[in-house]
Amino acid sequence: MQTIWVIYDQLWTGNSAFSGYTAGTSRVLMIESDASFRKLPLHRIKLAFFISAMRHFAEELEAAGWQVDYHRHGDTKDYQSAIRSHVEKFRPSSIRVLAPNDYALQQAIPALEKKCGVPIESVPTNQFLLSREDFAKWAGSGKSLRMENHYRAMRKSLRILMTRDGEPEGDTWNFDAENRGTVKDWEAAGTPRPSPAPEIRRDEITERVIFEVNDAFPKHPGDANNLWLPTTRGEALTWLRHFVEHRLGLFGPFEDLMIEREPLLFHSVLSPMLNIGLLTPMECVDAAVAALRSETPPPLRSVEGFVRQIIGWREFVNGVYWLRMPEYHAVNALAAEIPLPDWLWEGTPPMHCMEMAVTQVRDTGYNHHIQRLMVLGNYFLLTGCRPQEVLDWYSAMYVDAHDWVMAANVLGMVLYADGGFMASKPYAAGAAYISKMSDYCNGCRYKPNVKTGPEACPFHSLYWAFYDRHQTRFAKNPRVAVMIGSWKKRTLDEQNEIRNTAAAWIATHHPN
Repeated sequence: MQTIWVIYDQLWTGNSAFSGYTAGTSRVLMIESDASFRKLPLHRIKLAFFISAMRHFAEELEAAGWQVDYHRHGDTKDYQSAIRSHVEKFRPSSIRVLAPNDYALQQAIPALEKKCGVPIESVPTNQFLLSREDFAKWAGSGKSLRMENHYRAMRKSLRILMTRDGEPEGDTWNFDAENRGTVKDWEAAGTPRPSPAPEIRRDEITERVIFEVNDAFPKHPGDANNLWLPTTRGEALTWLRHFVEHRLGLFGPFEDLMIEREPLLFHSVLSPMLNIGLLTPMECVDAAVAALRSETPPPLRSVEGFVRQIIGWREFVNGVYWLRMPEYHAVNALAAEIPLPDWLWEGTPPMHCMEMAVTQVRDTGYNHHIQRLMVLGNYFLLTGCRPQEVLDWYSAMYVDAHDWVMAANVLGMVLYADGGFMASKPYAAGAAYISKMSDYCNGCRYKPNVKTGPEACPFHSLYWAFYDRHQTRFAKNPRVAVMIGSWKKRTLDEQNEIRNTAAAWIATHHPN
């Protein structure tokens, strides 16, 4: 009898490892690896989400007639010990597994095979729309890649939102320029609020998992009692339908907006379920496109913006990950060496915008992409925080974070640590951006329109000090050269004041 090993983030029967196997001739192996759960201090909501989803999937498999050898984290040291125990008990002729989404686990398979004494076949993943090999062919040997080029190629190959003549619907490839609604735009629209997300079902499995996680991982951040995400495919499909019906229409214009007491706003929050297999990329895309063809369609700009996140960014960051690993983990092009502050884990962040984003992720394990990029990420970039520490924090705290997700997003996009391989410029911003795109500044002790003195927003000095440190690198970058020029026009006294203010902030809030 053969064994199908189902990893925690591959939870659907369309998983290629099941292809050609039946419940009568095969057995399923599932492992809650305690070592994997403790590699980083994973948010307890994240742990509860993973484990509950795994146990529900195992229950669904058993209901469908499959025999499942399930190893729980309290009794399971690591993958090797669980596989060895399985082999000793059931003597499978082979183990088949969908190619892991994690590079380290993929690389560990030959050693696991040797130590456990059974052939382990890794079959190509079908969790993505483009294979790793095809992405590498598209990428070629270029010194840099751009998501927009990849996105257009994906649109063409999949024929999504394309006319019969091979042109993009709406005569443009993306609606970024229209999808940047500010707080003023939101207020002018009547401050629309989203429909509350569907409530999840707290059954006996989930309640047991919540207790176990809080008991076994007391030093990890968060509280498993606050689990708010679907952990079954049925619930995930409900969330997808709800988003399309109630949030998609305003997602486009307000996807970059940040509003207090609205942690989700019009975002789909489908990535946690998508990234563990409860949803598939094409069914999410198809649902949005089907809505566009309905009698009461959402705006094209909203549908296109959502589609781009899935067939654009999701596919792109996965491709970059497999193209550049393992060296990618060590990139640090800007020589950033400032340690992360302790207040990221506990305590009160020193600015209100940071407090809003950090408090939300502590409570829920979630921020939307602009909070991650332009509040938290912007701060880490400007202060020069160590890329690998930032990557670990994102990977630990976010419910949808996996190594393939965060490596390129954090190292490439957020921190420019890869030297521009996947971003044409650093995503650096001063106080004006946060003030325009959020209502966070209203509750802050610092003032975004004050440039110097004790009331000045720290993002002012941090922003200009960043370009001061890196002016040689960016002087010829057409997208930011104007910033370098503006910096050089300042008087020496002005420059020194900014340098000293930024240095004092970092020394105070990032002690070694």
